[in-house]
Amino acid sequence: MTPARPSSGSLEQLLGAREIVIACGPGGVGKTTTAAAAAAMAAVRLGGDVLVLTVDPARRLASALGLVGLGNDVTEVAPEVFQAAGEVPAGTLSAAMLDTKQSWDALIATHAPDDETRDRILANPLYQNITERFIQSHDYIAMERLYELHSSGKWDLIVVDTPPTRNALDFLDAPSRLADFFSSRLLRWLIAPSRSTLVNLASKPFTQVADRILGTQFLADITDFFVSLQSMYDGFVERSAAVSRLLSDERTSFMVVSSSETVPLREAEFFATELASRELNVGAVVLNKVLPSSLSDPMASSAARKLAQRRSEQTAALGARLGLEPELLDRVLSTVGESFEDYAIVARREAASRERFPLGGATLVTVPQLDRDVHDMGSLLELGAFLFGDGEFTATSPRSA
Repeated sequence: MTPARPSSGSLEQLLGAREIVIACGPGGVGKTTTAAAAAAMAAVRLGGDVLVLTVDPARRLASALGLVGLGNDVTEVAPEVFQAAGEVPAGTLSAAMLDTKQSWDALIATHAPDDETRDRILANPLYQNITERFIQSHDYIAMERLYELHSSGKWDLIVVDTPPTRNALDFLDAPSRLADFFSSRLLRWLIAPSRSTLVNLASKPFTQVADRILGTQFLADITDFFVSLQSMYDGFVERSAAVSRLLSDERTSFMVVSSSETVPLREAEFFATELASRELNVGAVVLNKVLPSSLSDPMASSAARKLAQRRSEQTAALGARLGLEPELLDRVLSTVGESFEDYAIVARREAASRERFPLGGATLVTVPQLDRDVHDMGSLLELGAFLFGDGEFTATSPRSA
């Protein structure tokens, strides 16, 4: 049975009812600015303490909020930034961007059984490589950072900006993958030689070969790292389970962001379906750069077709009144009419695609192509007005995405 289409086109109710809203979807559709705009509007309209956290490696959020040097530490947006945009917020807005290495170091310090184990892990070359270069470590620590910030109880609402869709699935699965690793045969095999003389003898042929290829110090680093990590098994597994529970908690909702173009919309549909299969709540679907509905107006289309038809007598009369050459005016009017018809075709196709999107009860919010780049608080709040259902299409011509 096809779900009923939503009656509301606003994020206001969702942001007011949830503690965590996670923005996800394909890349290049304005996901980062949508997350920032939603958080800014929540601070202005709903009040409370609002935090926007980006885990996308691209550093776009800082410039959108007018912040310099945004990093792992939470930074509050100054009231003057809102005042320059003509607003006095009812609450506060803060922002942070995940620093993978710094967050991992803090996590190790939290779970290490003693200072000696902590220092040994932090100094281990293998640990340093894993935390700085491997994307999977980024995925897991992103969830840990979100859990940490939410558990502090300081924020009434946290809006999270995630990596592009397919990587965001890794982001969601990271907690369970880490727990699986700690109970895996691989980890037991890696640490067994250091704990058993019998196993050490049995594995000696392998270690001799590995020693020649990789070097004695590399093997020692591996063994030391995983033996130390095993001492934190209970803490990591417990936190992984807590993070997974938080994602499926009723306080958390997902906001799928896309455009109405075929490829991004198909990817967004894939992600919405994946979320539903994991029993995670999709509270809203935001479609950016949507062409105005006036392009589908039958009367407007009729007028465009008339413009596209070459009517020499009519254009000659109009040209005479304007002091223009009839042939030149005819070409201009024809081009305008044909261009409108081209946009109208795209608008109708986009509308049909939106109707087919599997909302599953989520709120559908549409945002037009704005007439300026979103780069400061004023433009963020302009975008936010559409997200909250009270923005207006401008009179400028629609532009390509």
